[in-house]
Amino acid sequence: MKVQFCGAARTVTGSMHLVTLQDGRRLLLDCGLFQGRRKEADQINREFAFDPASLDAVLLSHAHIDHSGNLPNLWKQGFRGKVWCTHATRSLCELMLKDSAFIQEKDIEFVNKRRRRKGQAPKQPLYKLADAEGVLEHFIGVSYRGPFEPLPGVSVEYRDAGHILGSATMVLTVQEEGQTKRLGFTGDVGRPDRPILRDPQPMPECDWLISESTYGGETHPHSQSAKELLADVIRRTCRRGGKVIIPAFAVGRTQEIVYGLNQLWNAGRLPRVPVFVDSPLAVNVTSVYRTHPECYDQKLLDLLLDDDDPFGFRCLRYVRKVEQSKALNAMHVPMVVISASGMCEAGRVLHHLRNNIEDPRTCILIVGYNAPNTLGRRLVERQPRVRIFGESFNRRAEVEVINSYSAHADQPELLDFLSSHDPARLKKLFLVHGDYDRQQVLAKALKQNGFRHITIPSRLDQTEL
Repeated sequence: MKVQFCGAARTVTGSMHLVTLQDGRRLLLDCGLFQGRRKEADQINREFAFDPASLDAVLLSHAHIDHSGNLPNLWKQGFRGKVWCTHATRSLCELMLKDSAFIQEKDIEFVNKRRRRKGQAPKQPLYKLADAEGVLEHFIGVSYRGPFEPLPGVSVEYRDAGHILGSATMVLTVQEEGQTKRLGFTGDVGRPDRPILRDPQPMPECDWLISESTYGGETHPHSQSAKELLADVIRRTCRRGGKVIIPAFAVGRTQEIVYGLNQLWNAGRLPRVPVFVDSPLAVNVTSVYRTHPECYDQKLLDLLLDDDDPFGFRCLRYVRKVEQSKALNAMHVPMVVISASGMCEAGRVLHHLRNNIEDPRTCILIVGYNAPNTLGRRLVERQPRVRIFGESFNRRAEVEVINSYSAHADQPELLDFLSSHDPARLKKLFLVHGDYDRQQVLAKALKQNGFRHITIPSRLDQTEL
């Protein structure tokens, strides 16, 4: 068995790991979109390091676009195997992959208008809606803790990763040449004591483990302070007559922000200003959240006895239509706008930023990780000038960052999660899905905890198991 790290190697985006069995059969662990510099990202996303038609199956850890978003392109280039995931992940991908295709087509359409004015040739989207619909026909949903066989001789068990709705860790048990080999993949590990979802469940023991490392060297602020900071930012910005723009992933982060705002509203601690969730995907995803209570933690299940809609309150409006979204930019009154995407690389949030970034009354509230070379990262760095849709703008808006909303385990939480593995049994631990400097810090901490065989692979590195 051989593993090649085709994405999310020394970076936090584009999760993709190729497993080739002794007999030549192939499985892909995740198939995410790489996000970063537009030209580099476009090239990486269009060109797979393998022939998609040679794949027998895909094992999906969760629905976030940096883990699932290149599946339509995989299908477009010849993949016809099955995509295995949890039931909730299947429900989310039904929405997200179609939305991703729609956004790419619309963004390219917008870009091509400018290119035509300059006499430049038009560009083609990475994939289209038909490609998303094609790959979705190959999805198979399975339950947590119920072993399944994506290929003869390969058994897989998913366990709840506590990251987003339906997220899963996985352990592959492979029978090869009379030997039993176990390869684990964490996907993205969530955090204990977070709202809405259950805590991450321990993984079964394995011989090799591919682990995320997003927040190596970091310790998140206590999550309780997030609501206080959120309320403070909204009150402060509204007093000066500005808008609070929150770029947020449509899956997970938007629902957690809305859930927190609902609690603030019920406690009488939220200003009476309109709050808009301006993302058709987020609206639909919230509906999916309502239909998968099997993923809820006990606190939310108890809350539902008193509050039948934890994702709604009087001042909250969900925006679907383009005309309604455009109207928000013509409204010069205090408001909160939650819009995708979280890294500010696509979607309606770009239009809100474009129209408000030069207004000093505006506050751009960053509530999640932003990969290097994304617009979101440039905002986190508070760069004085940024480019949006190819145009340059002076950033006069205030930028606030709340890291405690992260759905990724920080270093202490990740060390605790990995402690369920016996370091003496683990032949090698591969750190992926992290910036290299953070991975080095995490590797040092892991060694202090008894893990001796740690590797930080570069993109396209491969190793024999």
